[in-house]
Amino acid sequence: MKDIFGWELDKLVEDVKELGMPAFRAKQIFQWIYQKNIFAFDGMRNLSKTDIEKLKANFSILPQDLIVLKVLQSQDRITRKFLLQLKDGAAVETVLMHHDYGYSICVSSQVGCDMHCAFCASGLNGCQRSLTKAEILAQVYLCNSILSAENQRISRIVVMGSGEPMLNFDNVFAALEFLHDEKTANMSYRNMTVSTCGVIVGIERMENLGHPINLAISLHAVRDELRTKLMPINKANPFVKVIVAAEKYAKKTGRDVTYEYIMLRGCNDSTEDAQLLANFLKFKHASVNLIPANSVLEHGLQKSDEKTIDRFLQVLNRNHINATVRKEMGGDIAAACGQLRNQFAKERT
Repeated sequence: MKDIFGWELDKLVEDVKELGMPAFRAKQIFQWIYQKNIFAFDGMRNLSKTDIEKLKANFSILPQDLIVLKVLQSQDRITRKFLLQLKDGAAVETVLMHHDYGYSICVSSQVGCDMHCAFCASGLNGCQRSLTKAEILAQVYLCNSILSAENQRISRIVVMGSGEPMLNFDNVFAALEFLHDEKTANMSYRNMTVSTCGVIVGIERMENLGHPINLAISLHAVRDELRTKLMPINKANPFVKVIVAAEKYAKKTGRDVTYEYIMLRGCNDSTEDAQLLANFLKFKHASVNLIPANSVLEHGLQKSDEKTIDRFLQVLNRNHINATVRKEMGGDIAAACGQLRNQFAKERT
């Protein structure tokens, strides 16, 4: 049985024709799945019973086969986190967030992560595998199907969940291009963000695509030894070269790069660190997003206090660096990358 989820319309037309159906039937199926969030052939009301039975015997649609293992909702009801089980039993996390402008979704690109950043739960058990294009899309469409009951839909996507997107480049960007299609989600590239630890070759490939997708760099330190300690990828992709590649991307696309900086108590949060960060980003097409850390007990790191974060922010502002502090969302439901999946793995073990 073939899973048709994530197929381009042309391919769907070919396979529907092989079943002896007219081409327009594929267009109807395409609309039901990607515009109406219907993942069961029985629910496609303009299909004949004969065609429905034939389709059910030959095709499956991935979101229908996902198992929702857990759904957690924050006390403020702004954030929902889903733990999803894929066909092979692997589990991934997806976070749905409600903002003033509508809904955004944070999707995972891999099952786990091999970056082993010292402050992140995603890499505690390494990377099991990369997600397929369909599995990335399924996270979006499953949440869209939930929102459709409220007459809502996702308008922004961030590839900032578990995994390093640049190590799954082809599937990640194939999924984003699919979502951009006016026949599917019709989502603007400007409403998409890809976050990377700093895989330079991936940033360069992203630049060559020419899409005005927002680029976010997980920076987190601008002292070389410290960044290497926090983020081992710094050995192969030194942050100075990462900034150079990111600046080229910003000039090519006209989109400022966001530098994410997690605030870790007594580690990278001094005024000296703030001034050094400002020095590196002066005159760059850049903004800084300061992130109060989510505690990961396995790593023993804690978040900076509010006064320290504010002092760090003021240093950046005095140096004319556009900087904000990320609003904490979902801290009470383990919304940080990898936390819920790791909890589930421990329970299953």
